[in-house]
Amino acid sequence: MTKVNARELISGVEQPHLKANLPDINPGDTVKVFAKIREGGKERIQAYEGTVIKLQGAGISRAVVVRKTFQGVGVERTFPLHSPRVDRIDVLRQGNVRRARLYYLRGLQGKATRIKEKTTQRPTK
Repeated sequence: MTKVNARELISGVEQPHLKANLPDINPGDTVKVFAKIREGGKERIQAYEGTVIKLQGAGISRAVVVRKTFQGVGVERTFPLHSPRVDRIDVLRQGNVRRARLYYLRGLQGKATRIKEKTTQRPTK
């Protein structure tokens, strides 16, 4: 009988539950997350648009924290990326930031919370 690495065993169990169609998400990106919401006996899809301030975890436990301001109040939600409750994620803008965790946005208001959009580099000759 051969020894099986615990990491290989866990990844074998997780593999069928991982989503394959996830976009490349980075901190500073503006995303729209379509989450399934259950109300009574009905289920609907609710869109949540905001800025990614943190990515955490790996594998099936990978999650993203999205922040938006609603009526002057900052609202943050954590979405597990591979959850069946997350229908899809659209990346609207790619932000140009130099940090992995954008907690400093919590202390800013209004126009100060804007993040520059990432521009693609043109090849030089």
